[in-house]
Amino acid sequence: MNPKLSEESHSLYNHCNLPPWVIASRGFQEDPCPLELEGVKATDRRLFERLALLEEPAERGQVFHDYVSVKFRLHEWSEHAGLARSSLRHSYISFLHGWGADNNGHSGAVLKAWVESRFGLKATYHGGRLASDVAAQERYWGDRMKGAARTVAVSMQLDLLYTFCQEELRRRHPGKRWLTLYRGTHDSEAYAVQAGGEGAGGGRTATLVALNNLSSFTSDREIAWEFGSLVWQVRVPLEKIVFFSGLLPSHLLDGEGEYLVLGGEYAVKPLLY
Repeated sequence: MNPKLSEESHSLYNHCNLPPWVIASRGFQEDPCPLELEGVKATDRRLFERLALLEEPAERGQVFHDYVSVKFRLHEWSEHAGLARSSLRHSYISFLHGWGADNNGHSGAVLKAWVESRFGLKATYHGGRLASDVAAQERYWGDRMKGAARTVAVSMQLDLLYTFCQEELRRRHPGKRWLTLYRGTHDSEAYAVQAGGEGAGGGRTATLVALNNLSSFTSDREIAWEFGSLVWQVRVPLEKIVFFSGLLPSHLLDGEGEYLVLGGEYAVKPLLY
């Protein structure tokens, strides 16, 4: 693992079963193993037992959302004003919407902060490089505080979302360890750690990059070209996927093949249009 990346990309502690430097490493991309957030399955055991009995993905998504709504009282918006209504507007659904609109805004800061606390992967970009841009650092901390103040227990909601996402990925892709995803970029130089070597799965030369602690990918190669002058093809471990379009009912979130992926070192394959 690149020493510079090791120092800048993770903390010493997290709340899952593997240390941050393992999760951040290229080795994890090449040989992933299950990630589990502390206490989630035990605390919400009945939810996951119920989900295991359902055959239809859409039904499982609706049951999951209904459970979160009841547990965190998001359903009370129609009965009470004030805090409950605000809680619904700023539930995990609202933060996912906000990420799609601007991942360098309040929602993006809250999601990146959640990744830091749970997986120990530090944010490296928020409207600027956090290691060197003082304005970006101030914006990130300000957005974190503003965003967190507008929700009730969003971190616990996101813990459940990640765990549900992992269960769904294993169920929908039995026997698979990776998905091939794509990311468009305009500033590839800002990510590069080194070039050269064999790419994941062999073939043409790959580039080793360091991604922000949470990044957007797509399963559609053509869509990726809408977001950059260069597109990377990446084998992403299932364990590093936090959310994907189609996980929840369509009336809650629309999307075109978007995936939210944990960061760290990745061997990527640059594509030509």
